[in-house]
Amino acid sequence: MCPSPPWFHHPERRLLTGFLGLLWAVLAGGCAATTVPNAPDAIEEVSAAPEPNAPEFIPVVRYGRYTLVELAPTAAQRDLLLQTIDVSMPEDARATVGDGLRHVLKRSGYRLCETAHAVIELYALPLPVAHLHLGPMTLRDALLTLAGPAWELHADDRARQICFERSGDSATAEHAPEPPAAEAVQTFPLAPSVSGGQP
Repeated sequence: MCPSPPWFHHPERRLLTGFLGLLWAVLAGGCAATTVPNAPDAIEEVSAAPEPNAPEFIPVVRYGRYTLVELAPTAAQRDLLLQTIDVSMPEDARATVGDGLRHVLKRSGYRLCETAHAVIELYALPLPVAHLHLGPMTLRDALLTLAGPAWELHADDRARQICFERSGDSATAEHAPEPPAAEAVQTFPLAPSVSGGQP
């Protein structure tokens, strides 16, 4: 068996020797990792180039020790149709779709449009049992669920009104004033050769 060196029996020297060896290994590894060519140029290029989609500054306030709260409105506060609702309708045997729409819109900030005769037909329909409980879902989805696929939702944000329109009515109203192509051709004056040479 080989004899131990004299410094091996002193724990302070062993600790100092181990510490110096570890320090030397860390410094040697750190120097080897930082000798990458062109590293300073790359750092300057990255720091000089502005970010194209830099996030805007949003102020925050501290609540408690670890909680930061943004001082900005939520998406549902900006667009009221995105608010989440969970609604149970009153169980009335004679409830209509109009009653359901009015109940969903309570305290939402919107009111129901009462103008068009076709919409009154929608409001008079009986409320299905499947619609007695809606949610959790957005207000827009709840209104579209109650109205059904045959109706389009139109929100007037200035008056805070919700109106419905039949899906085909908007397309018909847009194309109604246009004359057919044959009538548009007949409005042009006829050429002299067609009318027998007379003006």
